[in-house]
Amino acid sequence: MAERPYDYLSALGARIAIARNELSISQVKMADALGISLRAYQSYELGKRSIPVEALVELHRKFDVDLNWILLGAEAVRLKHDLAKLEEFEIALDKHLSENGIRLKSEKRGAISARWYRSFLDGKEIAMDDVHTWIELLRE
Repeated sequence: MAERPYDYLSALGARIAIARNELSISQVKMADALGISLRAYQSYELGKRSIPVEALVELHRKFDVDLNWILLGAEAVRLKHDLAKLEEFEIALDKHLSENGIRLKSEKRGAISARWYRSFLDGKEIAMDDVHTWIELLRE
């Protein structure tokens, strides 16, 4: 096989390892979750072998890993944000502000949404009562 300036399998293996580390899973647990041997999994991370499509499908199904990123290095490690949940929060926030006649500058409103959403993505959803407290602190 001719030598290539870009070693696709090494890059693919590195992205698989990054995804696994982001998920805080050991190689043993990842191999088990994907239904493959530890030795085979290690060879994928090291770029010695190409990971089978079936294992990639399991990686996506079980861990919501973005296969576009794994295969091509494009997009993010994790697949899509929960935009529906963010939209639901934005609607609740707008409703509260209008019902209570509260005006906030757009950057303050954006900061509230960003802080809430960051907490939501981290698994620490913030109650609306706490959001109302933030609003009171930021009122014009």
